[in-house]
Amino acid sequence: MTELNDFPAVTAYLYAQKAHGNRYGVNRMAALAAALGHPERAVPCVHVAGTNGKGSVAAMLDAILHAAGWHTGLYTSPHLVHLGERVQVDRRVLTEQEIVDYFGLLRPMAGRLAAVDPEDLPSFFEYMTAMAFLQFARKRCEIGVVETGLGGRLDATNIVTPEVSVITSIAMDHCEILGNTVEQIAREKAGIIKPGRPVVLGRMPGTAEEAIRRIAAERGAAVSSVEETFGHDTALYPHTNLEGDYQRWNAATATLAARALGAKWKIDHQAITRGLAHVDWPGRWQRVRIGGRLAILDASHNPEGAQVLDSNLAQLVAETGRAPIVITGVLGTVRARPLIETIGHHAAEIHFVMPRQPRACSFEELEALVPPTFRGKVIRSSVDQLFPGRDRCTAGGPDDVVVVTGSIYLLGEVMARLE
Repeated sequence: MTELNDFPAVTAYLYAQKAHGNRYGVNRMAALAAALGHPERAVPCVHVAGTNGKGSVAAMLDAILHAAGWHTGLYTSPHLVHLGERVQVDRRVLTEQEIVDYFGLLRPMAGRLAAVDPEDLPSFFEYMTAMAFLQFARKRCEIGVVETGLGGRLDATNIVTPEVSVITSIAMDHCEILGNTVEQIAREKAGIIKPGRPVVLGRMPGTAEEAIRRIAAERGAAVSSVEETFGHDTALYPHTNLEGDYQRWNAATATLAARALGAKWKIDHQAITRGLAHVDWPGRWQRVRIGGRLAILDASHNPEGAQVLDSNLAQLVAETGRAPIVITGVLGTVRARPLIETIGHHAAEIHFVMPRQPRACSFEELEALVPPTFRGKVIRSSVDQLFPGRDRCTAGGPDDVVVVTGSIYLLGEVMARLE
């Protein structure tokens, strides 16, 4: 076995595992966790799944728990700029050296498992999940917030028995894996529900909620939902420092999850309010200044996200009195179609880029989706051309507002340039 003892070599190995394709199921992760002595059992957790909003809700819960005085772990994906962002303890990211050290521990165990059955070689996501559980245990976290990667039932994180299960939303995404109806997708997400553990539901179609409630009832898990608790008027929902009506939904979901943790965790109304007022979650309608210009970074990458983007862009035009310059790139035409249609209704011009990902849409695919009613410029470009320096953006003029939206991988590339 070749030694890999520096960060570039380790990350090259980890990312190479993605080339084997997505491999779902909990058996490999369970075997690896057993070999490690079950670190996932050392720290209580909240488990968060959903089509959209699960990262924001996880960050909100982490902020609430921290405001209540708890020593917290947070596991999310994907990362924006640095791999270590995925695993955080009290919002301190996993360092490059910690990643190297954990990999040095994990790789021999992974090799022994694969020697028995080559199919048991851990995936990239399983390596990172193991690192999260190890870090939470070693740092003696009092509670962790764990976000699923994709789905729920067959997700590597689904070896935990959480204090609370949270399902933030259900919409049509990853249909080739999760199913072609909201009910099928809901059942996959509901796979995180554990017997007797409370469940919190965010915003979702009624048929999806019904499917989840049936599974919760079978497992004796009490359910609370945002709509039945807070009603339909988002103006009455909890406030958060993250912008957008959809973040009010996420704040309400996080509030219900915090309440569901119960008296054991001593989370009062003040802790919830303080936590929601100080959430750190970049790339979600995040306002920044580039050379004095307003720019907004927003990861909207699927049909449900496009609906939210439509509302946010309309509000932005009303606020600024002008149509924005939009920079976008997307993975997959199914995701791109509603996004490009939405952008075409609001943008002054559109700059297409191709994120450095195998599934990124080509320029031709993106251009074919531009609505025929769009009269602005459509320009092919790259992140390097559009952001040639830390405080420079070449798109549009000095008074134009720039919106970067689409794949979270695109957001990461832009933020790396801005760093």
